[in-house]
Amino acid sequence: MFIYMEGGLMDSRDREIDRRRLLGGALGAATAMTGASLLGATPATAHATPATAQQAAGHGTAAPPTSALWREFRAAPYTHPQIPYVGRAGFRGGSADFPRHPVVADVRAYGAEPDGSADAAPAINRAIADAGRRGGGTVLVPPGTYRVDDVIRVGHDNVVLRGAGSGRTTLHATRHLTELIGPYGSRYGGNKSSWSWAGGLIWICPTDRWRTLTDAIKAQDWPCEGWTGNERDEWHTLTDVTGSARRGDWTVTVADTSRLRRGDRVLLQLSDDADHTLLRHMAGDVEGAADYVWTDKTKLTSYVPYEWPCRITAVDARRRRVTLDRPLPLDARPAWQPRLTTLVKGVVGAGVEGITLDIVETPQSQHLLDKGYNGVALQCAWDCWVDDVTVNNPDNGFLLVAAKACTLSRVRVTGRGSHHPFCCREGSHDNLIEDFVLSERTVPAPAGTQLHGINVEGLSSYNVWSRGRMEMGTFDTHRGMPFANVRTDITVDNDGRHGGDASAGPLYGARFTHWNVTVTNQRAGLIKIDEIAPYSATAGISEVREFDQTDVPDFAGPLHSRIESYGHPEALRPRNLYEAQRDLDC
Repeated sequence: MFIYMEGGLMDSRDREIDRRRLLGGALGAATAMTGASLLGATPATAHATPATAQQAAGHGTAAPPTSALWREFRAAPYTHPQIPYVGRAGFRGGSADFPRHPVVADVRAYGAEPDGSADAAPAINRAIADAGRRGGGTVLVPPGTYRVDDVIRVGHDNVVLRGAGSGRTTLHATRHLTELIGPYGSRYGGNKSSWSWAGGLIWICPTDRWRTLTDAIKAQDWPCEGWTGNERDEWHTLTDVTGSARRGDWTVTVADTSRLRRGDRVLLQLSDDADHTLLRHMAGDVEGAADYVWTDKTKLTSYVPYEWPCRITAVDARRRRVTLDRPLPLDARPAWQPRLTTLVKGVVGAGVEGITLDIVETPQSQHLLDKGYNGVALQCAWDCWVDDVTVNNPDNGFLLVAAKACTLSRVRVTGRGSHHPFCCREGSHDNLIEDFVLSERTVPAPAGTQLHGINVEGLSSYNVWSRGRMEMGTFDTHRGMPFANVRTDITVDNDGRHGGDASAGPLYGARFTHWNVTVTNQRAGLIKIDEIAPYSATAGISEVREFDQTDVPDFAGPLHSRIESYGHPEALRPRNLYEAQRDLDC
C-alpha cells in the first residue's frame, strides 16, 4: 500500500487510505451525489430513466450489469490495451484531503486593502515570499475585493494562498501578461502569442524557473517550458535503466543505485530512435504507425525525450532494483536509452484556495493573439492543488504546463468566453481535474476567435477530467499525440472546435478513454472516438452525429478501438471510471 502520512510516503502496493476510503460506500455515494448537485447533474443517475434511477437506489429490479470493458480492466488494470490505469491521478495519488497549514501571513498586515482601492499585488507577493522563507504555510486573503495590477507568484514549496471562499474573496486583475512581462512570441515564428497557451495571473512556478522564463521573454528569446527545458541541458543522468521493463511494471532494474534514495523525485527519460519506434509505441504499436510519416512532425519530435516525473519509493541496492510510486506508463526498451535523471526543482505542495480571480472584461482576442489575461497556471508543479477557484473573463482559464500529479477541484471558468478554458500541455502527467464547470459565455464570440474546451496535448498522459459540466466547448485533443487520458462523467454542449498544428502530429495516442459522457446537442466531434483514436475506449456516450469539423484517423488500418453502451449511457456501470479505479483493490 502507498499511504501518505504527514512524514511522507509509506511503501505498499495496495490502495491509498484517504477520505474517500474512510467514509465508506454509502457515505461516498452521498458525497458523489452532493458534488454532482453542484454541477447540476447526478453521477449515478444523471441520465437515467425513473425506473433505472430506482434500480440504482436499490429499489425494484437489479441494477444494470457491469461493463464488459470494466470487467476486463479489473482483471488487468495496469496493462489493459484500451483503458489506462489512472487510479493514482491527482495530488498525492488522488487524496481527497488537502493539507491545512497554519496561517503564517495575512495579506492585510502587508498593506493589502480589501476594498479594491489600491494595487494589492505587491503586498500579496511579499506575504507569499515571507511564507516561502519560513518553509511554508498559509497566506490568508480575508473576504473582500483586492485589486491586483501584477502577477501573483507562488514559487516555494508548501505555500498556500487561501481566500475565504470563491464567493467571498476576489482578486480583481487589471492588466495582461504582455503588458506586465512582454510579448511572448512563438518559437515557430509568425505573430502568434505564446500567452495563448502559457502563463497565469496567478502563477505557481519555481522561483528560479520564473526568472528564467521572464528573462527569456524580455529578451525575446524562447524560454524553456518543460521539466528540463527545450535545450535539454538542465538534467544529469543518475543511472541507466538496464534490461527491459514493460508498461504496468512498478519496478525497474538500474545500472547503479548509489545516487538514488527513497523519496527522490526524478525523471524517467525515454529517447526515440531513427525508426521512431517510441512514438509508434505511444500510438499503441498499431500497424498504421509504422507507415506514418513522423520525420516532418517537428513540433512533436521536439517533445522527445519523453519525460515522466516519478517518485522512488524503495531502493534494493543488492538487486539494483528501484520501485516507483506508479506503474510505468510505457515500456522502457533498451533501444530508447531509458534512464533516471535529475529534473528542474519543481514546486511541491503549493495550493490556491477559495478565490475568484475576476479579470477586467475586454473583448476576446483573435485566435493565437491572446494578450495574456490568463487565470491560474501550474508550471513545473508537483503534488499541488487548486480548490474552489473561479476565473472570470480569462483568455485562458487554468493551465497545466509540465505539471505532475496536481488536482484542480471545484474550479470554474465564467464570463465573456475564452480560448483555452482548461489547458494541459508540455508533458503534463497524472493530473486530476474534477467537479469542474465551464459556463456559457456572457457575450457573443467575436469573429476570428476560437473556443476549445478541455485541452490536452504535447505527449501529456494519464490525466483525468471527472464530474464536469461544460455549457460550451469541446474535448480538445490538440495534437502533439497525447495518450492514455480519461474523460469521465461529463455533460457537454459540444460547440467548440479542436486545434493543433500539423507539425504536432497525431490527434491521439493509445488508450484514450471517454466514459459516461452526455452530449446535449448531439454533436460528435472529439467525443465519439472509436473510429479515430488507436486502442481507445468509447463507453456510455449519448447518441451523436458528425458536424463540419470531421477528422479522419491519423493511422491507416485497424485501430483496435472499442465501443460499448453507445447511445445508452444510463446502462453503463460503473458510472465514473476514475472513481471506480480508485476503489479497486489493486
